[in-house]
Amino acid sequence: MADNSPHEVTQLLMDWSGGDRAALDKLVPLVERELHRLAHHYMNRERVGHTLQTTALVNEEYVRLVGQSIDWRSRAHFFGIAARVMRQILVDYARKRHYAKRGGNAQQVSLDEAAIVAEGRATEIIVLDEALRDLAAIAPEQTRIVELKFFGGLTNEETAEVMALSVDKVKRDWSMAKTWLYHQMKQVNE
Repeated sequence: MADNSPHEVTQLLMDWSGGDRAALDKLVPLVERELHRLAHHYMNRERVGHTLQTTALVNEEYVRLVGQSIDWRSRAHFFGIAARVMRQILVDYARKRHYAKRGGNAQQVSLDEAAIVAEGRATEIIVLDEALRDLAAIAPEQTRIVELKFFGGLTNEETAEVMALSVDKVKRDWSMAKTWLYHQMKQVNE
C-alpha cells in the first residue's frame, strides 16, 4: 500500500473510532496519497488524465467515510472499506447518468460528477454492479475480492491482507470471479 507505518495509521484509526477528532486530522495526510492512487487506478479505466475528477472522487469518499461510525481494525480494513465506498460512489454516478440519458427526471449535476463516469461506461458499470450483486448471493468472498482489486486497485497481496486469506486463494477466487462475471455480462450484452 503506501510507505506510512501501518501501525501508526492503525492507531490513528482506532483513536478516531474512539472519538478523537484530532486523530482524524493526523490521519488524513497519511492516507490521502493512497486514496488518490486508488481513485486514479480506477479513473484510468474511465478516461486518462482527469486529476480533478480523481480528486472529486476522493473528496466524496472522505465525506462518506467520515459520516460513518466504523470500528476500524487496521489500515488494511480502512482501505478495504474505502474500495467498497469508491465502488458505490461510481455506481451511484453511473446510475444517475444512465437514468438521465433515458429521459428520466433530468437533474442538474456538477461538472465533476458528470465527468467521473464516461458516457459509454455508465451502462457497463451498472451491469457490472448487478452481476456483482448476483455473485455476492452465491460467492460473497469472491465479490469482496473483485471490489478490492477492481474498484480499489489493491494487489493480490494487499487483498489477501485485508481479507485474511492466502495470496493463492485470492488469485484462484479472482480468476473464478472474473470468469463468472464475464459470462454474466456477456449474456446481458447479447
